[in-house]
Amino acid sequence: MNVFRSTTIIGVRHNGKNAMGGDGQVSFGNSILKSRAKKIRKIYDNEVLAGFAGASADAFTLFEKFESRLEQYNGNLSRAAVELAKEWRTDRFLRRLEAQLVVMNQKSMFLISGTGDVIEPDDKIIAIGSGGTFAMAAATALSKHSKLEAKQIVAESLKIAANICVYTNSNLMIEEI
Repeated sequence: MNVFRSTTIIGVRHNGKNAMGGDGQVSFGNSILKSRAKKIRKIYDNEVLAGFAGASADAFTLFEKFESRLEQYNGNLSRAAVELAKEWRTDRFLRRLEAQLVVMNQKSMFLISGTGDVIEPDDKIIAIGSGGTFAMAAATALSKHSKLEAKQIVAESLKIAANICVYTNSNLMIEEI
């Protein structure tokens, strides 16, 4: 079944800076429908970055749910992430959603999935989507072997992913907190 897909989000925490970026491509099957989609949002009074990969409509539902969990738990990112993952996995409607979220604030970052996963990366880099593994590999190398800041690492990593992954383009959106 063809579905609208948004791909490639990466979050990087490096040298006290936090950045998240995404490409702009939305695909339907093997066709590009949009090249400048906004897949990252600043939420909770601009203290939290959230990005998605996967089915677009599903991701918007999850953004709303996550933001309400943040409000409910007074900005506690880890508690909001765990509670969203629990609800996502157990709710009959939500468990059909096909997307992943990356969320981060000044202290933490998590990947949240519908299978109940809440993963905090060891190396302060996390990526999702079709080009995620390419972007993550590039970011890992750049963070260890360059003097780039987090925002620059995100940008360069996404550019590398866009050169490799057909579902990732180079129309980038990058946010910092």
